[in-house]
Amino acid sequence: MNNTAELFEWKGTTCVKLSAGGYEAWVANEIGSNVIRLRDNENGIEFFRFNPKNTADAIKKSPEVWGLPTLYLPNRFADGVLRTSDAVYQLPVNEKEPYNNHIHGFLHKRAHEVLEFSSDDNCAWVKTRYVYDEKDEFFQYLPVRFTVEYTFTLSEQGLEQNIRFLNTDGVKVLPMSLASHTTISAPFADGGKEEDIRLTVPIGKRCELNERCLPTEQLKVPNMHDLEYRNGSKHPVLQVVDNEMYFGEYTKLDGEDFHGIIAEDITSG
Repeated sequence: MNNTAELFEWKGTTCVKLSAGGYEAWVANEIGSNVIRLRDNENGIEFFRFNPKNTADAIKKSPEVWGLPTLYLPNRFADGVLRTSDAVYQLPVNEKEPYNNHIHGFLHKRAHEVLEFSSDDNCAWVKTRYVYDEKDEFFQYLPVRFTVEYTFTLSEQGLEQNIRFLNTDGVKVLPMSLASHTTISAPFADGGKEEDIRLTVPIGKRCELNERCLPTEQLKVPNMHDLEYRNGSKHPVLQVVDNEMYFGEYTKLDGEDFHGIIAEDITSG
């Protein structure tokens, strides 16, 4: 199989294009090592939210809503306060009233360096790195040095993402919380319609949120609206499903336990 990994420029931004197993992935290391495009060329599927008319600058203005951005620290912190076992940090409050929280972190807004990219008969891959220290403007809020490395591997099995954090501070504890802020394209099938998308999500109990979208630590029994996720009838577009938070369980995929989400175009299958 002709797998490849190559540098290319997309609208003024350097990216690494991986091609393997009928898939194509664009990793924009200058935009937080975001996978700004993942496409199944053989089956005509655009996995992540991508617009060919978009610009790199437009993505940089809202990097959490395009492609596959990785957020650190992703949580909502009430009034920006982050408590660790050895310190209390005051993060900037970047959510307006009535929320007044810190959200999304900063790593998805940084330019990472490409360490290596290559391919063989089995896959194509790229490895990127970001060194966090006093040079980062966020360091005034979180003065703990670390290095993070991302490895993206593309094969006939799809895309695999491996992330490694190394605490280089030597003294302070590194708070650890990470999230993939996955943006699924709607529609994702070529020629598909938004109204034909259904989600299967293995939800457990619902996490109750207060008026600031912070967990109350109360778990609620799922109602009929919630159970649409579990039975695969949830229509996720053209309606508001923001800030619906659940305890994650397992569903079945190809006869095996699956801890993830299944998105389906019911017309094409």
